Amino acid sequence: MSDHDAMEKKDLTKPRTVTCVTMADSEFNTPINRGHGYSYDGEKNPATRAISALPRFVARLFRKLKNALRASEFHRYSSSERERLGEFESFDYLPPHSTAYKIWATENRSKDEWEVWMMMALIGTTTGLVAFLLIQLIDIISETKWHSVIHMVELNQLALGWWTLMWVSILCVSASTSLVVLFRPSAAGSGIPELIGFLNGTFVHHIFNIKTMVAKFLSCALAVSAGLPAGPEGPVIHMGALIGAGLSQTTFGLRLKHFSRFRNSQDRRDFISAGAGAGVAAAFGSPVGGLLFVMEEVSSFWNIKLGLQTFFCCMVSSFVSGLFNSAIVDFVPTTTFGRFRSERVIPFYVADRIPINFLLFLPAIILGCVGGLFGGLFTHFNIQTAKLRTHIRTSVQGKWKVRFARMLDPIVITVIVVTIFFFIPHAFPCRTFQCEMPQDGFECVNLTCMANSSNVKFTCDVRNPHFPRANMVEEDRLVHFTCKRGVNVEYILTDGSRRNYSNDTYNEAATILYTTGEQSIKRLLSRGTHQQFSEKPLLVILFLYSFFACITAGSAISTGLVVPMLFIGSTYGRLFAYGLVRWFGVQDRDSYWGWIDPGAISFLGAASFFGGVSRLSMALTVIMIEITGDVEFLLPTMVTVLISKWVGDYLTHPLYHALMEIKCIPFLDTEPVIYKEHHGQDEGERGIADSLELYQARHAMSSPAVVLGLQETVNRLANTLLSTKHGGFPVVRDVVGVERYSGLVSRETIHHLLNQGEPFFLKEQDLDKLRDYDKFIVDEPSDVGLPFELLGYVGFKSYLLDDATIRQYAEDPKFNDRYIDLSPYINQSQPTVPTSFSLKRTYIIFRTLGLRHLPVVDVLNRVVGIITRKDLMGFSLEEKVSMLRKAIIRKASCRRSTRTSTMMRGPSNQAKDRSNTLALPIADWN
Repeated sequence: MSDHDAMEKKDLTKPRTVTCVTMADSEFNTPINRGHGYSYDGEKNPATRAISALPRFVARLFRKLKNALRASEFHRYSSSERERLGEFESFDYLPPHSTAYKIWATENRSKDEWEVWMMMALIGTTTGLVAFLLIQLIDIISETKWHSVIHMVELNQLALGWWTLMWVSILCVSASTSLVVLFRPSAAGSGIPELIGFLNGTFVHHIFNIKTMVAKFLSCALAVSAGLPAGPEGPVIHMGALIGAGLSQTTFGLRLKHFSRFRNSQDRRDFISAGAGAGVAAAFGSPVGGLLFVMEEVSSFWNIKLGLQTFFCCMVSSFVSGLFNSAIVDFVPTTTFGRFRSERVIPFYVADRIPINFLLFLPAIILGCVGGLFGGLFTHFNIQTAKLRTHIRTSVQGKWKVRFARMLDPIVITVIVVTIFFFIPHAFPCRTFQCEMPQDGFECVNLTCMANSSNVKFTCDVRNPHFPRANMVEEDRLVHFTCKRGVNVEYILTDGSRRNYSNDTYNEAATILYTTGEQSIKRLLSRGTHQQFSEKPLLVILFLYSFFACITAGSAISTGLVVPMLFIGSTYGRLFAYGLVRWFGVQDRDSYWGWIDPGAISFLGAASFFGGVSRLSMALTVIMIEITGDVEFLLPTMVTVLISKWVGDYLTHPLYHALMEIKCIPFLDTEPVIYKEHHGQDEGERGIADSLELYQARHAMSSPAVVLGLQETVNRLANTLLSTKHGGFPVVRDVVGVERYSGLVSRETIHHLLNQGEPFFLKEQDLDKLRDYDKFIVDEPSDVGLPFELLGYVGFKSYLLDDATIRQYAEDPKFNDRYIDLSPYINQSQPTVPTSFSLKRTYIIFRTLGLRHLPVVDVLNRVVGIITRKDLMGFSLEEKVSMLRKAIIRKASCRRSTRTSTMMRGPSNQAKDRSNTLALPIADWN
């Protein structure tokens, strides 16, 4: 029997096993091919196999890390968190287009735009002054503290130095946390997550208040001065936004007639955005970075006009803060008022420029990956720390016990941080002032050098006195700690130049830790300091500082994370640079390999970690260039920032967005993304992205919607407020027996109307005297019963009725025939979408227009449901879409079962079921 006949006689009903034969198995492993000196497949050498397996290993590692961090996954809100989520109210970006509003707009319109520019200048000036005062206060407290402590340590009075540092820090932190916990809890943290949530359309209570301003200023100054791993930049941004809200809305007690027209939701949000940009400009000396920060991260609504006004506000803020920082140092005026000093205006000014090389882009790419990875891990552990704090706080019973626990948290952290950072320098030996010659052919007589009192540069003593100064420089003001001071000698060479030499010593760890965070970053970013630090102290400090920065963030003090992000990134960037220095040696700055400078690569490390945590791109690139003044590093910085953002986005959410989830602040991201399971998906792995274009508005809406008529009884309105917690109600009118949509009225408006009392209510016979609703939609409306200023939209003061008063209106029979005319107060321009409208486009319309409610109507313009911010949040969309898919699968399974049973019943009964079964898929989606 031939092979062909045998194959034909095989039982084809049995499962078949297919064996794939590769070229390696059939040909390349033959003795003939192995004899050519090649190594194939199973006989690959170990190096070749490792190189070929490296990309697959890295991909698997990132997938596992992503799944472990639950990256790109929506926060799963518990029942208690959903209750907290429901406590936040949203608000519209534009004021309600009602008859009452049109009257107010007519009375407050202005033909001139000078008021807007004047307000922007006022916000910028005030923000610049506040930032100047805060930085000066932090500097004078910190320098006084560290000067005393360092003096005690150098006199070998270690116990007294530690005791002094401990109690000064504890007093500062105790006062800082008391201001937050007891006086104004909304002042805790940087305030940036709350600011982003507010500008996204969520009302966060007490974040724009004069008490919050005072508490945040003092708490930030005291906490940063205590020496905690934190910075003032985040609170300055929040205070800038707070100033924008306070000055434009007169919440600071000012009553300026010319600025009364700004008291509406749109102008308020625009001035808050400009104030936040002014805060960035003042904190970093970065006016363009402030503009881009607001556009990229903070503001959800943007236009060219607002961008120009924000740019002007940032310019004024940066000018004011730079002017006063240059003229006044530690509250002591200088004699050069009006002269901008680069080292005072630019926070981390770099005077020594280094030409970039295309080889520098390789370290930029590597550091971008490292920054994205470390940034994702830092964000993950920061969020876990915040969850742990929330769990501990909820497990403590009693109001004062909770307050005591919140106050004790930063105090305990301060004790641990101060003690460890004080004694770390004892673990490392003293280091001699040292430099190396990068050129060949010259030999140093000694390798010691010192700082000239008039010049912070160091030189080496070379055999040729005319040889130019060595490119290896050290910074002045290095901390001796317990190290011995040496002898300083000055030589005058034959060419008239002077050389200073010393066998002085210093402590590396103390030089970094015994100062403020900004000064430490300056030393890490300094150029030409190849020998200033070594690897071991930097590794220990990197680990400890990262840990303490993670647990400090989120405690009950007003601090930010910008300084820790720059410190951590610059530290591991410098460590990476030391590896290159060990490999290639010390290079002259003007040579081809001169880009291998620890300070320059440390700068890229700082940008990478900042980007890996914040996920900023355009704004961060400009900020990093502006805070150093090194424009030559623009392209490497762009590469590093983009890669760190991509890697970080693959692993976790941005830090500020993740903190909003922990704080249960409703937030709508720029692009809606939901996920669905796919075939072959591993356990714990996220599914693939699903398109919202496949779904409709009715799939996300809440139904049925509670609707009101144009004229409603007081009893019905009161019962509606008691029985629901909805923030708005669609208003309908009867048109030939059909209730057609006419507009929307907010819950607050109903409260204010009921608060007017019986004289405001109408009787049944008065309803006939009301004009037709269509007559209210005119260009020049007439007077209304309750002015727009008293409806809660202007000034944002809420006079809500208590439940007892509302219950009285609901239960008293006499209010069954008392009416309120809602027609002058409904939003006549409230958008709607049909039921079949694309869900993705519904999301875009809702977020772009800054809506609070979006009614869903049918073909007859009847209200069938309503969409709110919480309905469009990622977790809610994913839950609703998942339920829809399961329903479709169940129906499809029933359809298949029906078809199978129909086939078994025979052809005579199949026609009876065909009409029902064929329509199921279309019905599922429509």
